[in-house]
Amino acid sequence: MFTEAEVAVFLDELDEKIEVISEQLLVLEKDRGNRAALQEIFRAAHTIKGSSAIMGYERMSTLTHEMENLLDRLRHGELEVSTEVVDCLFHALDTLKTLRARVTAGGEEPDVGPVLAWLRRCGTSARPPEAGAAPFEEGIACPSAPAAAGAGDESPAGHRVEPPPPLDDVELNVVREAELRGFRAYWLTVHIDPDCQMKSVRAFLIFENLGRTGEIIKSLPPAEEIQEGRYDGGFRVLLLTKEEPRALEHLMMSIAEVTGVSVVPVVTPEEYRAPARQEAAPATAPTARVETVPEVRRVSQTVRIDVQKLDTLMNLVGELVIDRTRLNRLVEVFGGRYGADELVETLNEISSHLGQITGDLQEHIMKARMLPVAQVFNRFPRMVRDLAHKLGKEIDFLVQGKETELDRNVLEVIADPLMHLIRNAVDHGIEPPEERLRLGKPRAGRLLLKASYQESFIVITVEDDGRGMDPARIRERAVGMGLLDREAAARLPEREVLDLVFLPGFSTASTVSELSGRGVGLDVVRNQIEQINGTVEMFTAVGAGTRFTIKLPLTLAIIRALMVTLGEQVYAFPLTNVVETMHVRPSEIRRIRNNEVVVVRGQVLPLVRLAHLFQVPDAGGEHLFAVVVGSGERRVGIIVDRLLGEQEIVIKSLGEYLGRIPGLAGATILGDGRVALIVDVRGLVKEIGTEEVAYAAG
Repeated sequence: MFTEAEVAVFLDELDEKIEVISEQLLVLEKDRGNRAALQEIFRAAHTIKGSSAIMGYERMSTLTHEMENLLDRLRHGELEVSTEVVDCLFHALDTLKTLRARVTAGGEEPDVGPVLAWLRRCGTSARPPEAGAAPFEEGIACPSAPAAAGAGDESPAGHRVEPPPPLDDVELNVVREAELRGFRAYWLTVHIDPDCQMKSVRAFLIFENLGRTGEIIKSLPPAEEIQEGRYDGGFRVLLLTKEEPRALEHLMMSIAEVTGVSVVPVVTPEEYRAPARQEAAPATAPTARVETVPEVRRVSQTVRIDVQKLDTLMNLVGELVIDRTRLNRLVEVFGGRYGADELVETLNEISSHLGQITGDLQEHIMKARMLPVAQVFNRFPRMVRDLAHKLGKEIDFLVQGKETELDRNVLEVIADPLMHLIRNAVDHGIEPPEERLRLGKPRAGRLLLKASYQESFIVITVEDDGRGMDPARIRERAVGMGLLDREAAARLPEREVLDLVFLPGFSTASTVSELSGRGVGLDVVRNQIEQINGTVEMFTAVGAGTRFTIKLPLTLAIIRALMVTLGEQVYAFPLTNVVETMHVRPSEIRRIRNNEVVVVRGQVLPLVRLAHLFQVPDAGGEHLFAVVVGSGERRVGIIVDRLLGEQEIVIKSLGEYLGRIPGLAGATILGDGRVALIVDVRGLVKEIGTEEVAYAAG
């Protein structure tokens, strides 16, 4: 039985290879002559076949074996890449994913019989290769070997090439007998990635593959030690085979974490040579022939760590950030009280250094929690491909910025919202090819998924060049659903009309699609994004397409906030929700049906007093400040007493005793030890917005 750690390493490699197959199948479908993509798929399937066989997952090994057979025919030109072949391989990949899920979740494995039959059926429609056409070789360029390799030479792959070890009389006689039967003897030096975590499994795979080509009669170190993983960067085997050196190299390099291989023919003394070999032997036989592969695949040095430990480290760093802020406050107090005292200078120096160390520690812990958005983005090319085929559409799906990194907790949340937006774009945004041609557009629609950094945020864009959304149609739909009367709908500005699509259940589609409906699920998109202090905005133009822009914090634990006061209490507004701040005079405030508003740049801005929201005394006065916050397209000005400025804060839960309090998202500790309350901007704007819609409809 394998240990839990070995199974985990197997699953990590399996996930990597599944992703490779999925990505390269999409490349192969677009460019059916892409040999590099075909070779990558073959290598990945071959690796999965061997690893799963060793781990005892027979159905997985059988499935990938049939995939390998089909892919091998494609590589050698006996089959052509067709839509049916790609569909068949994708179906096999889906079955492979299901088998992988059963490894961790348990339960009954799926029946692989139908997909095996499909793979075999696709493989039987073979055609003979064209006359004179060479079979497709694996995509590894092997340079010509040097005439000889001396002791201490380096192969092109960067590995040291040592001279072949001598053979004793018994071994020389075995080699002689093998040569009489048409075999050749080679010393194979196989280099394994030093970071390989399953050395015994890799050795087993190598021995198993070489055993199919001939017979291993010796190994250095001994086979028992090699198969137990007790070797350093590689090992040597003496192989009797009829295969060519190049084929042996290709076979070895198709195994994961093999970084290089050298194949050296055994040169036997004159008295041990077989007669046939002796006649054909050159006058001066080279002492060694080395063919190596220049490609060296490296695996980054990593350590597996429980996510909970990272969360705990992040919490501890948060406490340090709080204490750093408090220490800075003490330095200010001491400086004001004692001036340029030596003790104050020392304290100031310590505070500055601690601040630098804490900042570096915070940055590195945050980076440890970061993952590339590729982990989410890579799911969508296959999804778009399948949806487009089902709907009879042609779509060029562009993915940019996959290397952009995001906190793993944020990453987990954005997958579903992005799926909603992309499915909507494919189903109802982008037109069928014939309709696009009539409109003067390219036959294939364009769908863009992009991630990029913007200050301390990450911005994700989903954009299509399809139909766009018609505000007039949205107005009619809002009236039909009873959200607004016709008069109120006519008065509503276009920006707020478009914002209606984010209401629960709102859709402009006349019929419900099994895939999506433009508008269905957009309330889920906004809610999930705003729950992690993000924002989502939409821009659309009839006939030109729709763009959704999602703005997310890089991490959820530490954020930048605008600090304000209301009486003696300090409040924090997350900067992601703050649009602007302004000074408001009481004389500028107007009332519309008992609601306070102010006119800003020709637009009416609703005002809400923070004191009224939290039911605390309102100090009033001639100098008021408004924090203009927004959720989606809606803007609200919240009246506070004073603006303190921006600050980095650590979000703390209000705890089980207090529970969830309307209007508050949590708390933080200030430098002087006081507690500041974090305003739940999203909840407040949503509540105020609901009241406005009800007012407009009434």
